[in-house]
Amino acid sequence: MGVKEVKEFFQERNLDFQVQEFTESTATVELAARALGVEPGMIAKTMSFKVKDNGSLLLIAAGDKRVDNRKFKDTFKGKGSMLSPDEVSELTGHPVGGVCPFALKHKLPVYLDVSLQAYQYIYPAAGSPNSAVKMTPADLEQVTGGSWVDVCK
Repeated sequence: MGVKEVKEFFQERNLDFQVQEFTESTATVELAARALGVEPGMIAKTMSFKVKDNGSLLLIAAGDKRVDNRKFKDTFKGKGSMLSPDEVSELTGHPVGGVCPFALKHKLPVYLDVSLQAYQYIYPAAGSPNSAVKMTPADLEQVTGGSWVDVCK
């Protein structure tokens, strides 16, 4: 999976989002913000977690925020642990640095941190460590079917 599948995902759903591809890496919040010319908070980072007894999930948050362990545990009824790069690739079909909530290999619950709502536009990755797509937080909610949570600080 990757950029091609993300573009097909949008096309199949008649969604008018343009995937941007870069010659330089956008694999980290800092690199993506630099490539796009935006502040780090506008980068919608996708994190993959395993929660004991509750399986795996994707959490998308503003690039300048960190997960608050207490809020996470209270919200998801358990401690979360980050998936390994191999587990991430296996579950999402996307490489680390390009993980996004679109065109997933396996269906995963998607959660959107309220930190994203501070921005008119956000930029999640688009299936590769050198891609991004511009959308509003409301667009991200609609496209992913994600649920809003407050788990970052």
